[in-house]
Amino acid sequence: MNKTIEATGKNTDEAIENALNELNVSRKNVDVEVLEKGSKGLFGIIGSKLARVRITVKNDYEYEARSFLKNVLNSMGIKSEIEIVDENGELKINISGKNMGILIGHRGETLDSLQYLTSLVINKNNTDGEYKRVVIDTENYRHKREETLIKLANRLAIKVRTTNTRVVLEPMNPYERRIIHSALQNSPYVFTHSEGEEPYRKVIIELKK
Repeated sequence: MNKTIEATGKNTDEAIENALNELNVSRKNVDVEVLEKGSKGLFGIIGSKLARVRITVKNDYEYEARSFLKNVLNSMGIKSEIEIVDENGELKINISGKNMGILIGHRGETLDSLQYLTSLVINKNNTDGEYKRVVIDTENYRHKREETLIKLANRLAIKVRTTNTRVVLEPMNPYERRIIHSALQNSPYVFTHSEGEEPYRKVIIELKK
């Protein structure tokens, strides 16, 4: 659950500031609920009441993602720079450095695993119903892989059309399967669907009847 505390001050602003100092977070990363506005009382002394607020720390996805990735990369002995952009409900992370091939792994398997684990970490304490999607890339691998898969899809579609036999691709993750489906969704000759259970789910390309 998100961390919540209550704090007091001579006025609302001071109460909020006291809470932020205690939590060591910035104003933009919290939700504020004013419980009592406070009052100066008679002559500023008699009957005065302190302002009281309840502060709840929001999910800081960028901080959690960066911390997790730094720990993982350091344990792998990889020196890198991590750039994170939070855009349209998606956390786009680019990792740069030397020997990024180690991070990519065979056909992106290591990169996909790191992406999956990062997503689990930043969404584990999610209590506001918002799911933050994570996309991790390095050396523009995602774009290059997408181009490769689109070319593969088009080449296999021609094969299916000319041989009138269906083609079963090797197992792919959901992201790569979507690329194949999207590449051929408007084809007048073939259609695609997936079969099998994760992580062995495959795309099938067949001729339209």
